Amino acid sequence: MATRGAPPASLPSKVTSVPPNQTLYVVNLPLKINKPALRVELYMLFSTYGAILDVVALKTREMRGSAHIVYKDVQTATLAMRALDGFELHGRKLKITYGKGRSNIISKLEGTFKPLTTAASGNVEVTDLQQSIFNAPVPGAPPPATGLPSKPPGPESDNRGVKRTRDEEDEESEDSDVAMEEDSDEE
Repeated sequence: MATRGAPPASLPSKVTSVPPNQTLYVVNLPLKINKPALRVELYMLFSTYGAILDVVALKTREMRGSAHIVYKDVQTATLAMRALDGFELHGRKLKITYGKGRSNIISKLEGTFKPLTTAASGNVEVTDLQQSIFNAPVPGAPPPATGLPSKPPGPESDNRGVKRTRDEEDEESEDSDVAMEEDSDEE
């Protein structure tokens, strides 16, 4: 059985070989396609080789023109990488390698995911006093509604949202007409 040695001498000294994993790193993607369309297109292209868990295509300065495709297993990722490396997509040849790190979705599936914690947040304990302060209602604000909102006051609130018939409209228009006095213009 052969043992693993150092990477081949043909590789530059700064390039280290990345062990096979479920995440593929794809570069040289077209820049003119919007992010949702690019994600769909990559999903359609790469899903022919196996089950895809996630497609991460960002438009930030560092990630522009690249994406991560996360497969369910290493074998399908390897199959897709071998088949699509050099594939021409919108006039650009794709360059595909294994991702350097482990994808968060894989860690979540295995139950080993640990979210990043910053030094500023640390391990802060919240006391009962702090909880009561944070959960207290805002001074001067009405108490939170427990059910449906109350109806606005006024007699017209009973007729709101009810369509009137033509007979009702005619009755109202007859009552609202006021006869003008003839001598009101002559002063």
